[in-house]
Amino acid sequence: MLKGIIFDMDGVVVDSHPSHLKVWREFLCSAGKSVTDAELEFVRDGRKKEEILRYFFGGLTDDEVRAYGQEKERLLAGEVQSLKTIPGVQELLIELHGAAVPVALASNGSAGRVHRILDVLRLRAYFAAVVTANDVALGKPDPEIFHKAAEKLQVQPFESVVFEDSVSGVRAAKAAGMKCLGIADSLHAKALRRAGADYVFPNFTNTSLSGIQKVLA
Repeated sequence: MLKGIIFDMDGVVVDSHPSHLKVWREFLCSAGKSVTDAELEFVRDGRKKEEILRYFFGGLTDDEVRAYGQEKERLLAGEVQSLKTIPGVQELLIELHGAAVPVALASNGSAGRVHRILDVLRLRAYFAAVVTANDVALGKPDPEIFHKAAEKLQVQPFESVVFEDSVSGVRAAKAAGMKCLGIADSLHAKALRRAGADYVFPNFTNTSLSGIQKVLA
């Protein structure tokens, strides 16, 4: 029985990947790292900022990670006002709120960025719980972030479904013992299915609570 729904943020609630990739490219170039589109796919995979930095720069001290992370966040802050929601997601959140279905957000983004985006888009009220990278020791694909979200919603993992758009996110949800529904275009949908997604939607247009229950049945 479905008792709780957990949403990732980037690429699921918020159409932020174009801005995110743009900022990461600008930041890496400013630090002397030229990257290809293929290399930037790692950024799309829902990893923690610290893991992304070490992926591109190799061994960094904690102070270097902190400094690089602050600069990247400064660049990204300028993009927040231009962000929009994924088509249909706000309508689904309104329906879930009206049906009293507990909803959480679980993002590998930093707490400051996540809450700032929710405030700008006026979405905070729809989430009974918000779990960010600041709340966990390990990011996705580790299941910790989803376990924490379920605990905050006071539901069991097997009673929960996760909406994700990244392979690491799908793997984290399945490792947590949850159902997982992907959100992806045709280019990325196959990878989510291979990772274990139970079903993949292109977006939330015409997606309803009854529709979610139907594909999970």
